[in-house]
Amino acid sequence: MVKEIKGQLAAGKGNFGIVVSRFNEFVTSRLLAGAIDCLQRHGAADEQITVVWVPGICEITQAAKRMAKSGKYAAVICLGAGIRGQTSHYEYICQQAVRGIGQINYDTDVPTIFGVLTCESLEQAVERAGGKKDNAGADAAIAAIEMVNLVKQI
Repeated sequence: MVKEIKGQLAAGKGNFGIVVSRFNEFVTSRLLAGAIDCLQRHGAADEQITVVWVPGICEITQAAKRMAKSGKYAAVICLGAGIRGQTSHYEYICQQAVRGIGQINYDTDVPTIFGVLTCESLEQAVERAGGKKDNAGADAAIAAIEMVNLVKQI
């Protein structure tokens, strides 16, 4: 019989770190609210959740790396909102976030979840932060919970 390993959607007793960017806070505060609500609905108590605010998207990786390496967190959720402007700045910032968060996953055993929006417009960002579509912060929290439980089984 083939053995399958699946992550459960129960927060358990582990701690969850959330790193959130203040840049585009109108959007990121909605992502944060979605992530916290999701963690709580799946059994996490307030004292299991630590939120760290950083200035911008590029700073997310520094805080997330420190949290992942601290040994205090079962998972780290990274939240931000990059919205394309009229310059190439957006491209560089988003690339750095993807690379940095991915590198934390390679360098540590702590699931570090990419919950950074990369949107073409403010309207798209608002939709992804709980507008007409699901809240990407809640989606990131679900991924964190599932990965924590999955990693324990492997």
